[in-house]
Amino acid sequence: MTTTFRTPRVRASELIGRGWLNTGGQDLSLASLRGKIVILDFWTFCCINCLHVLDELRDLEERHRDEVVVVGVHSPKFVHEADPVALAAAVERYGVAHPVLDDPELITWSAYTARAWPTLVVIDPEGYIVAQMAGEGHAHNLEILIGELLAEHEARGTLHRGAGPFVPPEPVDTTLRFPAKAIELPNGNLLVADAGHHSLAELAPDGETLLRRIGSGERGRADGAAHVAQFNEPNGLCLVPVELRSWLEYDVVVADTVNHLLRGVRLTDGLVTTVAGTGEQYLVGGQDNGETIAPLEQRISSPWDVTWSRTAAAFVVAMAGNHTLWTFDAHESSLRHLAGTMNEGLVSGELRQAWFAQPSGLAVDGGTVWVADSETSALRRVELTGAFDGMVHTAVGQGLFEFGHRDGSAEDALLQHPLGVCVLPDGSIAVADTYNGAVRRYDPTAREVTTLARGLAEPSGLLMVDGGAHLLVVESAAHRLTRIALVGGADDRHDGGAHRTQRPGTDVGEALTLQVVFTPAAGQKLDDRFGPATHVVVSSSPESLLESGDGGGSALGRTLTLAAGQGVLHVTAQAASCDADPETEYPACHLAQQDWGIPVRVVPGGASELTLPLLG
Repeated sequence: MTTTFRTPRVRASELIGRGWLNTGGQDLSLASLRGKIVILDFWTFCCINCLHVLDELRDLEERHRDEVVVVGVHSPKFVHEADPVALAAAVERYGVAHPVLDDPELITWSAYTARAWPTLVVIDPEGYIVAQMAGEGHAHNLEILIGELLAEHEARGTLHRGAGPFVPPEPVDTTLRFPAKAIELPNGNLLVADAGHHSLAELAPDGETLLRRIGSGERGRADGAAHVAQFNEPNGLCLVPVELRSWLEYDVVVADTVNHLLRGVRLTDGLVTTVAGTGEQYLVGGQDNGETIAPLEQRISSPWDVTWSRTAAAFVVAMAGNHTLWTFDAHESSLRHLAGTMNEGLVSGELRQAWFAQPSGLAVDGGTVWVADSETSALRRVELTGAFDGMVHTAVGQGLFEFGHRDGSAEDALLQHPLGVCVLPDGSIAVADTYNGAVRRYDPTAREVTTLARGLAEPSGLLMVDGGAHLLVVESAAHRLTRIALVGGADDRHDGGAHRTQRPGTDVGEALTLQVVFTPAAGQKLDDRFGPATHVVVSSSPESLLESGDGGGSALGRTLTLAAGQGVLHVTAQAASCDADPETEYPACHLAQQDWGIPVRVVPGGASELTLPLLG
């Protein structure tokens, strides 16, 4: 029996790009991979969903190392991601253990008609496409399909087992490896989230001398003493308020990103404990995310930063994985959704009505929480008037696909995927403008943006030190901390131009039938036990592009009416499926989800149908 979601067998297109990584300098071709099951993973390293898929594929790659070859096809969204040096760093940073094709011109992306990051394409051992799926949450369906293909091609004699073409890069020994954020400890030392070493590094005030390491340095999840505890790409750090430290028995809260956990660290001996999260990812729309507010019983999704807010009387967590902010109240033992709809975009308004896009950096100034909202290249301002009351505003930023390095008025200024933010002594806001390699300053009074420093290697975190005389920059891709003087220097005004994500556009007509394709795997059915099993939300940029058909609903298909012109259709889809056997008391259930941003031109004679394969 074969899976029902297989596509008709179509010959796979050749893999064409600028070059290859993780192959020992060899170029690969589909012919060289004949006899293997090949999974193409179309990704871009800014995208949190793509990073989730990398983690979903790790176990699969390990179980099927002799029969399956995963090939990452890197198709960049941002200008910085098209830099081959930046790509090589990202492949190392995220522990990508398979060959990667550098596809900056989107040649292979276009050949496979990919429309979203991430997209997975499965090619059988004879070189035919057998499945395409967008988004995350497909690990179970992939496992079923691989099992079928192994049995089928083993019987036909077309399966060739053996080592794949992956050649790991030579390891580099540095004190820090892709550090993310840093804080100053009560004793004056610095604590750094050393993401590439999967640990925390305590440094002397000079920012160079390593005093101790908390965490074994191995990717994993384990509580315990400093030398045995394990993290998985930790990013954010926050000191516990002094009045809570003795009561909580830990001094630092850590956003342990890939583990989907918050961890507590006791500084006296480096003891690590889990304080929030189950270790399983919160999937938007999933029925098993948990209804409790008990921190250790609640799933969370890729926490990227954490800070303390006295107004909220809680830690505020940037939940990059589902585009939200949460609060963690250790005193009340609660973990609650604070802001964001879980839709990805740039929408201001009341806390639970606003849209974020991978919030990745936080800083507090009184009742204000400043947010580096990375995927919209934006600086957001959250004004809290109570624990769960307030408004979200956009200080700088124009949307998911608009970015650049432009100083000037806040309305015109542009950033490129910022990851860090810091309040300066004069009340202005410093932004780690990561993909521009810069530190920017936003003046809330004048509503102007200037450049403090340029030429940095992916600055990801910022920290005031030396009594406000210097800004400490976590220069992630240079594996170091760098001091920038704040006294006596003048800011630059830079105009590096505006950019927009360039992807092939689709010509469509004014009347457009949208169809999201999802077919459960063999032995599964749509899971409607708790309501509709599917959900689709449609919007557009600009809003005027979509005259009718916007909003949410359970139907996978709908008719849209578009205005003349061009823009981006935003489609979010979710589909839940579970084991169909009625004798199974606790069926295994799975949720697939994806956000598409599809550039379209509305022209006479344009396409009347648009099909998006969530799984098909």
